[in-house]
Amino acid sequence: MKLTVVGCSGSFPSADSACSSYLVEADGFRLLIDLGNGALGELQRHCGLYDLDAIVLSHLHADHCIDMCGYFVARYYRHDGGRAAALPVYGPEGTEQRLTTAYDDTPSEKSMSEVFDFRTLKPGTFTIGPFTVHAERVAHPVEAYGFRIEHGGRALTYSGDTGACEALDRLADGADLFLCEASFTHGKEDVPDLHLNGREAAEYAVRGRVGQLVLTHIPPWTDPQINLRDAREVFPGPTELARTGAVYEL
Repeated sequence: MKLTVVGCSGSFPSADSACSSYLVEADGFRLLIDLGNGALGELQRHCGLYDLDAIVLSHLHADHCIDMCGYFVARYYRHDGGRAAALPVYGPEGTEQRLTTAYDDTPSEKSMSEVFDFRTLKPGTFTIGPFTVHAERVAHPVEAYGFRIEHGGRALTYSGDTGACEALDRLADGADLFLCEASFTHGKEDVPDLHLNGREAAEYAVRGRVGQLVLTHIPPWTDPQINLRDAREVFPGPTELARTGAVYEL
């Protein structure tokens, strides 16, 4: 299983990164997790526009899903004039309506369902291609999910956007790689059910006995080096900041 960081900035793109998007590959299958602001352009460095096999959206905030509008255009108006089978897109209740409204809130002959096969996420375990995916609701102001993705005896956990919650302990337990958001700074912001800081991410990593911690979704106004320092003070295992283009082999 291979993870490629397509974008990792929180809230809006930074000078160095698009917003949240992560490509997970195994056995020739390409699964994309989230497609936030600016990520569609960066994705094309790692994968052809028509080479994805499925998309999972953790929640419907723009920094995790808004480039789906551009991707709809790319798939609807294929340069070769063809029309591929509708791509499976897993997302929270109302994903199709939300994206359709963001793209064009006036009546249109074009429908996103012509190129996307929308499927509603629910807590539980299901299969996408060669992957076993376990989804859990996490603590965020909108319906949001964290994921545990397993293949070949290896496990990747992605927190999505979340505040402190028990679901994250279950998702992270024994994961080989824990891709965890760290939007806040320890001792600065303290907003329940919204985001984590570097220290909190590391505490989950310790309890879960994870193999590696990668901090992500750090917005441009947060100093990533402080979050990295705070995390390393708590978690003794390998810990680093997510960066665009980074590749991890699990």
